[in-house]
Amino acid sequence: MFSRVMLVVLSLGAVTATAACGSEGTSSVSAVAAASPSSAPAALSITDPWVKTAKKGMTAAFGTLVNNSDSDVTVIAGSTPAAPMVELHEVVESKGKMVMRPKKGGFVVPAHGSHVLQPGGDHIMVMDVPSEIKPGSEVPFTLELKGGGTYTFTALGKDFAGAKENYQPGADMGGMDE
Repeated sequence: MFSRVMLVVLSLGAVTATAACGSEGTSSVSAVAAASPSSAPAALSITDPWVKTAKKGMTAAFGTLVNNSDSDVTVIAGSTPAAPMVELHEVVESKGKMVMRPKKGGFVVPAHGSHVLQPGGDHIMVMDVPSEIKPGSEVPFTLELKGGGTYTFTALGKDFAGAKENYQPGADMGGMDE
């Protein structure tokens, strides 16, 4: 049992966020997980993590979760020092309108697969943000995984008007472009 637990701990590993700049005028942030001092592959990583800028109130974080393991990984919760409350959300149709709601069971990232977090879809909801998240801000996040373990990454603050979603309390998601 001990060796099985250690294998899970080592496969989840320590996590390091790294930022890389692309061509002039664009940037991308990619978080990578270091599995252990050995060369074992990391279980979870995220590509292009970003958080929508906000003066205060609510916002959301996005990116693509990537699972490099042979088993499904389920993200069950999240946190950030940028806000006292974080929830995993989905956007679904209800009575002819698009509505945001907590994602029951969390985000399942299939073995050797990915799970997209995007405006108008699944996302990490950041609630009660007390101070402005500006363009270029680096916002750390920790995701809790089913069965124990965490994954930490840093998202870059980014202005985005895209899908016309409104992450403020009582927001009507109707008319949102997909």
